[in-house]
Amino acid sequence: MADSQPIRVVLAKLGLDGHDRGIQVVARALRDAGMEVIYTGLWQSPDAVVRAVEDEDADVLGVSLLSGAHSTLVPILIDALRARGLGHVQVIVGGIIPAADIPKLTAIGVAKVFTPGAGLGEIAEFIRGVVPRPGVSAGP
Repeated sequence: MADSQPIRVVLAKLGLDGHDRGIQVVARALRDAGMEVIYTGLWQSPDAVVRAVEDEDADVLGVSLLSGAHSTLVPILIDALRARGLGHVQVIVGGIIPAADIPKLTAIGVAKVFTPGAGLGEIAEFIRGVVPRPGVSAGP
């Protein structure tokens, strides 16, 4: 296990949403689960987030949106990741996302949408499942 690098996760608050308590809790839980977590902070643009993903060599990008801008900002983000050759990065979205919008997000490449009430362990296990590491068990 010592040879395996930890899963690198960039977390970002996209757009003008200024509520970040939830993403801070997720950041701590993922860190406690053994992942390397980089939180970019509030009010990020899609371009700034893509730069962070590239600079940090992230395996996963987690985006929190509570403002209702997911239908506009997430497609821009996905397109920007692909344009920079980062289409392999797993994108997860969390926040206030209407059930009707979840299939639209997954259709454009979001790996998983977590809505309020998702367990912290559930998020960590999902990430371990989509970013396997040699010599590291993905869990039960």
